[in-house]
Amino acid sequence: MENKKLIYLDNNATTKVDEKVLDVMLPYLQSEYANPSSMYDFAVNSANAIKTARKQVQEFLGADSDKEIIFTSCGSESANTAIKGALANNKTKKHIITTAVEHPCVMNVYKYYEKQGYKVDYIGVNSNGELNVEELLEKVNKDTALVSVMWANNETGVVFPVKEIADEIKKKNPSVIVYVDAVQAAGKVKIDVKNTKIDMLGVSGHKFHAPKGVGVLYVRTGTVLSPLIIGGHQERGKRAGTENVPYIAGIGKACELANENLDYELSEVKRLRDKLEAGILKNVFNARLNTSVSNRVPNTTNIGFQYIEGELILLHLADAGICASSGSACTSGSLEPSHVLRAMGVPFTSLHGSIRFSLSRFTTEDDVDYVIKTIPEIIDKLNKISPYQDELEALRNLKK
Repeated sequence: MENKKLIYLDNNATTKVDEKVLDVMLPYLQSEYANPSSMYDFAVNSANAIKTARKQVQEFLGADSDKEIIFTSCGSESANTAIKGALANNKTKKHIITTAVEHPCVMNVYKYYEKQGYKVDYIGVNSNGELNVEELLEKVNKDTALVSVMWANNETGVVFPVKEIADEIKKKNPSVIVYVDAVQAAGKVKIDVKNTKIDMLGVSGHKFHAPKGVGVLYVRTGTVLSPLIIGGHQERGKRAGTENVPYIAGIGKACELANENLDYELSEVKRLRDKLEAGILKNVFNARLNTSVSNRVPNTTNIGFQYIEGELILLHLADAGICASSGSACTSGSLEPSHVLRAMGVPFTSLHGSIRFSLSRFTTEDDVDYVIKTIPEIIDKLNKISPYQDELEALRNLKK
């Protein structure tokens, strides 16, 4: 069967594993299979692989010590460990502050705590997806246990000023724990936690060319955290379970490579993203950029195609070999429109037809050129079967 063309523009959902990462992993999936906690010589290489990875992650995140690095299975586990672990040690305070556009792995934890009697304030965003920082800071009070803000939004790419937010929170109430979901920021913007007041921060390896199934939780020295998974002594008692050595080695190497490629992300990946964005907006009259904010991670754009259903667009894109999404991969089975775009007040006319395109350092110029050529053809075909012909005609005339 003939190989189908594949243009992968869904890198905020997951990324290709870098071959250099795979090369580092393979020995620990084959010959070096010892349990790193064992006492015999055969286990030394596995134990050393974890030590090396911990140092690589420490450097990647700008942590003061490798003791602040905990390996987890994913971003969801990192978030749950941070949030539940912090609240378990502060049971007298029942107030949480977060944003209205958090990823489901964070948002749904807070929905759970609301049912347990906690008061949760969800801070809104403007039409560009920028957080209302003043409102957030006004909500901080003596009963606030935890503030949780994502570094970069997974659907729009908009970057929140987490350093400034953490600084101001600590001025108002030094006892508040600040957790940052940095899953979509890792590898796309510079992270340097030691120069912030952030207490805990989570990342997920498969968002920056490590495999699925490994994540990291940064816990600042002095932050009290109850473990989510209780058992053995692993991860200094903060996360029990035999370490996943090949995947830990993989995320360590991915962190090293992300540091090396950050300038490329900020220049070349951004250039390709901007080219893709401009090409679609120029050639599709009913395309609408859902955020005009320049302060975005360099790989992400979110475009609404007015008066067309997103599911139809995605199916036609898939037929053309183009992989994209309508939002978070964790909610892809839902017919509900994106909670992020709803919080931004994106008009109903494009809310259901919004598509996220997310690039990586493996995206090529040819990939972008193909998408710019193909999307207008797809949208033109779908425009012809839209039930909103009068509205489309009015929009077409307006754009002339």
